[in-house]
Amino acid sequence: MKYGWLDEYCISKKGAEKDLKVEWNATRYLIGGKMFVMQGGDKNKKAIITLKCEPMFGQLLREKYEHIIPGYYMNKEHWNSVYLDGDVPDDILKQMIDMSYELVLNSLSKKKVREIMEGNMLE
Repeated sequence: MKYGWLDEYCISKKGAEKDLKVEWNATRYLIGGKMFVMQGGDKNKKAIITLKCEPMFGQLLREKYEHIIPGYYMNKEHWNSVYLDGDVPDDILKQMIDMSYELVLNSLSKKKVREIMEGNMLE
């Protein structure tokens, strides 16, 4: 795979968890029980990763890179999908992952964020 660092990078985020959504045949990376990255395939089984972005930033990326499209089966304003066989530079994809993580983390309650940041997550 072109982005061999992807799994390790996503799971290295503080409090990140990984699961497999069998019915979607997709790997999800979650923070506080909410997804910030999904890795799977499109209807043609082409590998994609889907991430949350600020709407204006996502739009700019879609205009610049042909392999970044509106979120596949997701809210097209807030989510973007990146084809993993495309030409998106590693640093841009890492920036997208970082943004997605921060957006989802900041959508959690202050208590939950504090638990995650302090590493005291009670299951």
